[in-house]
Amino acid sequence: MYWLDSAYEAISRFMEMGGDVLWLIAGLLFVMWTLIFERVWYFKVGWKKDAGVVIATWESRSERKSWAAAQIREKLISEARMQINQYMPVIKTLVALCPRLGLLGTVTGMIEVFNIMAVTGGGDAKSMAGGVSRATVPTMAGMVAALSGVFANTYVTRVAQREGKFLEENLTTDH
Repeated sequence: MYWLDSAYEAISRFMEMGGDVLWLIAGLLFVMWTLIFERVWYFKVGWKKDAGVVIATWESRSERKSWAAAQIREKLISEARMQINQYMPVIKTLVALCPRLGLLGTVTGMIEVFNIMAVTGGGDAKSMAGGVSRATVPTMAGMVAALSGVFANTYVTRVAQREGKFLEENLTTDH
């Protein structure tokens, strides 16, 4: 239990160092990774069932060569792609937002430094160092969050593309 207390203290100190913007980045990171884990879970568990239903619906058709059959095939693929790509634009947006929030932290931290310089006349280096720290910690946190999201988003995007191609290849018109 001691390690849990020390971890909590370390996280609390880190969050204090970064200021309010760091809490915003943490919230954004939580939402982003929740959506990423949902997509991974869907591809591991839910997609197999959904793909099976789509393929079974297509295979149950007796006629698959007419214009109407082609339109039904396109509809099935389109609906499945909507399921596959659900939340993908949101994840991409959250990844792009992370460094921007880090930049917001930089700006707010530098405003604090300039405010200290205005009040003290620029002679209090210790106070200015706290503001510089508050400016750099959110920048680093935003970049780390974005990098982790880029790698995860790339993985989930590749899986989505692969599964979409799999579905197209399995809805054949040659029977």
